[in-house]
Amino acid sequence: MKALNSVLISRAGWGLTLVRVMVGIIFMAHGAQKLFGLFGGGGLAGTAQFMESLGLAPGLLMALMSGGAEFFGGLALVLGLLARPAALALVVTLIVAIFSAHIHNGLFMANNGYEFALALLGGSLAVLFEGAGKASVDGLIAK
Repeated sequence: MKALNSVLISRAGWGLTLVRVMVGIIFMAHGAQKLFGLFGGGGLAGTAQFMESLGLAPGLLMALMSGGAEFFGGLALVLGLLARPAALALVVTLIVAIFSAHIHNGLFMANNGYEFALALLGGSLAVLFEGAGKASVDGLIAK
């Protein structure tokens, strides 16, 4: 029970709650692009081809893993449900994205750089370290 409480309990406030929800919404949208082809995304087939072009093989598995981490991890952040494990999955996903797709383009988004991924990494790390904050399912479970 103590181990579960260390995952669920958070002393963070409303500021982190806002970060958690906003970052979660962005991840859900990106995951929906990869998994379902929504919002102009390539869906699994297009994402798999892109992953293969980066040398991340097998492409379909990589598309499922990154899209699943983004969509379901984002949903978990929005709800504040198992926020720390979700944030950990998103941190790993972002590190892979930065070093496989963006690092060689420099910092700025205008050149497909890692600027946006770095900002999302910061938000995900904050949730990983601090927990879900206020208004979370984790907080309800911990009580």
